[in-house]
Amino acid sequence: MDTKIIDLSYKRRILPFVCFLLLSGFIASSLVSYYTTARMYQKQLSENILPLTGDNIYSEVQKDIVELVLISSLMANDTFLKDWVLSGEQETDRISKYLGSIKSKYHTVTCFFASDITHAYYYPDGIWTVIEKDNPRDAWYFRVKDIKDEYQINLGLDDINDSSFTIFVNYKVFDYEGEFMGVTGCGLTVENVQNLLNVYAKRYNRIIYFVDQDHRVVLTNNVAPPSFSTLDEVAGLKELVLSPGNLNPISFSYHRDNDTFLLNTRFIPELRLFLFVEQSLKDTQSKSLFLLLVKNFFITLAMGSVIIGAIFLTVQRYQNELELMATTDRLTRVNNRHSFEILMAQALKQAERESLSLSIILFDMDHFKKINDTYGHPAGDAVLKKVAATVRDTLRNADIVCRWGGEEFLILLQHCAREDGLKIAEQLRRAVARTIVHHDRDAIGVSISLGVTQWQKGESQKELIKRVDLAVYKAKENGRNRVEVI
Repeated sequence: MDTKIIDLSYKRRILPFVCFLLLSGFIASSLVSYYTTARMYQKQLSENILPLTGDNIYSEVQKDIVELVLISSLMANDTFLKDWVLSGEQETDRISKYLGSIKSKYHTVTCFFASDITHAYYYPDGIWTVIEKDNPRDAWYFRVKDIKDEYQINLGLDDINDSSFTIFVNYKVFDYEGEFMGVTGCGLTVENVQNLLNVYAKRYNRIIYFVDQDHRVVLTNNVAPPSFSTLDEVAGLKELVLSPGNLNPISFSYHRDNDTFLLNTRFIPELRLFLFVEQSLKDTQSKSLFLLLVKNFFITLAMGSVIIGAIFLTVQRYQNELELMATTDRLTRVNNRHSFEILMAQALKQAERESLSLSIILFDMDHFKKINDTYGHPAGDAVLKKVAATVRDTLRNADIVCRWGGEEFLILLQHCAREDGLKIAEQLRRAVARTIVHHDRDAIGVSISLGVTQWQKGESQKELIKRVDLAVYKAKENGRNRVEVI
């Protein structure tokens, strides 16, 4: 009997102890899981999520800016614009209709051309003003004229559109001899950027704003704007050193209004502004988050990984698209002029260093204006795309082709002497001559005039292209649909 009593008392003692251990283990595990998850979330927020939000905003802003640059480049290289200026800028309604069609087609907020000959500032409704050197309002024009780059991006007030804050792309225009003719371009209201900030602020409960180099808050979201107008008002931020030379994102935490904020900031070189993305830890560690973390720890972790992966893939896709837009001609899908010049400069350095042979081919569509006039510009676009595809199929894998401008294409032949370049050019001429472009009910024949030349040691890129341009001119003079060598 005594043994049984002792045994029962032992069971009575051990069961509460086991329950206590299980309960203590569960509570401890829950608390450890919560604090571990909270710390992990803060780390993810600081090192990944906030930077990814910044990446997404930067990618969206950059996508809009790259599109503006491409549109402005298209205008600056448009033969209509050049021919109209060279003809004396007669019939201003023609340039107004042209600017209006660009504005309507690409949905820009403004579209303009400023002539260096008459100093007239044209926009879709006519002439807005006459540019004056002593007028501070027109300082942008002379600043763009003096820069070495082809274009400049800046933020300013658009006097034509109710003085709205606008992102402008100002692109230089040169005539066929390389002489400066004026500045053309288009603009995008920063309201688009502000709407983007509102979407992210509402979706992720974050404070997002732009700061200039004088520490002033110049652009915010309307959902959760910051409670200050300059960084100098905040103890945790006024010591922050903002350097445009540092393009790497900066992440840190600071205290404000009895709360701790995680902050990620980066410099946006296109806008010359700093992007700030921050989040309050008080909101992050709320009761609902605590219950969610305790009850659904593993599910939340898995879903977080999926979301982060999706954001990463989205950013990666946008970056790939931006890179493609920046290096590829939109119509023909071959290299654009900017990317080609970089590749050509590298090829010339390699040829100089290793004494390699290198040739180039420049060709121009024969009577392309007549095709546009007879069949319409969509047919002309179809011809350009078909010829570009034919050229790509005919060339070697190592050869590089780009749309040089309008209906001109330039081809870089590495490890290729002039004689071999001549053979390739003749193959291209024959292939294009056999090509029939079907557009609507029309069957359009096309031919090209080609020039070939070989790079000479010590020769610059500009000199090489000038010589091959002479060869194309010679081919046109001698009857077109032929190959000439310089």
